Amino acid sequence: MDHEFHEWIMENREFLKDRIRKSVDFSLTEQNNGVPVPAIEKPHKENAIITDLIVNNNWDAKYDISLSQAIAERKSYRKFSDEHLTLEELSYLLWATQGLRMVLGGNGFRNVPSAGCRHSMETYMAVFNVKGLDKGIYRYLPLSHQLVLEFTEEDLEQRVIDAAFGQNFAGKSALTFIWTAIPHRMEWRYGPVSHKVIAMDAGHMCENLYLSCAAINAGTCAIGAYDQDRADKLLKVDGKDEFVIYLAPVGKI
Repeated sequence: MDHEFHEWIMENREFLKDRIRKSVDFSLTEQNNGVPVPAIEKPHKENAIITDLIVNNNWDAKYDISLSQAIAERKSYRKFSDEHLTLEELSYLLWATQGLRMVLGGNGFRNVPSAGCRHSMETYMAVFNVKGLDKGIYRYLPLSHQLVLEFTEEDLEQRVIDAAFGQNFAGKSALTFIWTAIPHRMEWRYGPVSHKVIAMDAGHMCENLYLSCAAINAGTCAIGAYDQDRADKLLKVDGKDEFVIYLAPVGKI
């Protein structure tokens, strides 16, 4: 192996370690200096089109699959049928991956864990084939369990494929989850220690998507290889204070 290439690999391994925690003065964080807690959710335009999602306090009765079965049968799917997803099924997936249990002291407690309950992610979806929704880019509003239509886009399927480095299944699904990170939500509490745990949080969230897909006879495949600039441009985020961190197409199998 080329020496410089090997050194590059060894340098990047440091991101996975937690030595940084010993060198950080946490008294300097915004939280410890009285800066107000960042908002749980991005605001939306006042005239935006909002869609109410389905609220169900007993999803087990609707989607009857054991946790053990969902874990045992978990796999990645890159081929999907042409069948649509329903709004109820999408509501379930959003509840499972970012559903909000309660808000307390500026913290939003959700159905997935997050370091310090900071939840840095925003959930966008490129919707292609969901009954009752027009094609477009949507964002989940966990505080109200609603969807906001961010914008419509011509040739949306191909733009998502291009953003995923040409992986065709990203645009051949019923919809594709596109998660962004807003790092400041985590940095407010943990400063320079934040960034590894943001990546860990993304993994927690996507695993819940895999397991909840099993309940609705759907599948997904997490995408970590994507064109950062194209993906950020697709969602119209700035790539600095908010940027794409993970993708996952979902469709019936």
